[in-house]
Amino acid sequence: MKILLLSTSTVHGKPYLEYCNDLLSEYYSGISNLLFIPFARPSGISHEGYTQKVSERFEKLNIKTIGLHKFDDKKAAIKDSEAIFIGGGNTFLLLNDLYKYDVVDIIKDQVLNSKTQYMGTSAGSNVAGKTINTTNDMPIIYPPSFNALNLVDFNLNPHYLDPDPNSTHKGETRETRINEFHSLEQNNQVVVGLREGSGLLIKGDHTGKSIELTGDLKMRVFQKNQEAIEIDNSNDLSFLLK
Repeated sequence: MKILLLSTSTVHGKPYLEYCNDLLSEYYSGISNLLFIPFARPSGISHEGYTQKVSERFEKLNIKTIGLHKFDDKKAAIKDSEAIFIGGGNTFLLLNDLYKYDVVDIIKDQVLNSKTQYMGTSAGSNVAGKTINTTNDMPIIYPPSFNALNLVDFNLNPHYLDPDPNSTHKGETRETRINEFHSLEQNNQVVVGLREGSGLLIKGDHTGKSIELTGDLKMRVFQKNQEAIEIDNSNDLSFLLK
């Protein structure tokens, strides 16, 4: 099993997915074909246009990309895939389409049973968690459920931002919103705040699972009824796995 969850696809000053080039080269070693799921559609870009952008990036890794929107039988395409990538955009729109095409369970089965490796950025990382209740996105559409792919046993908050001590803005911080999530009795799962340029790499086989933080920044971890903690890539993250 291989799962890579990145906070973002683009960091300031670098082209699309260039900031993690070494990580991608290693992660996709041996992969020749990539199935891209463009349903999040950032800024209203077409499925075709989004897939073309991803295709041009992965050509540099000698990987051929095709969009899931091209297939009439989307479940079969997922079953036949070596690797799946779900990009950023609007998380509500993305999850709505995953339910629309009835592919939530098939993606989960393929990834957790080591048939297909998975990568998400932003919205694609959000849907890898238990629910999408900790996304930053506006609910522009109402999916049938907020329950997501559940590839990992926690929620994510990509693009996590720390409060600016010099700002006069008095609105809610990301930490405030995540604490609001945990204020409800039913919301018990851990929430991982991933700062830009950071990610989580999860691997597993019959002997067990491992998880590591990628990038140079710490992540912020929120657990119900506990103080948030800062964790770097030297810490043991096994408490996130079950």
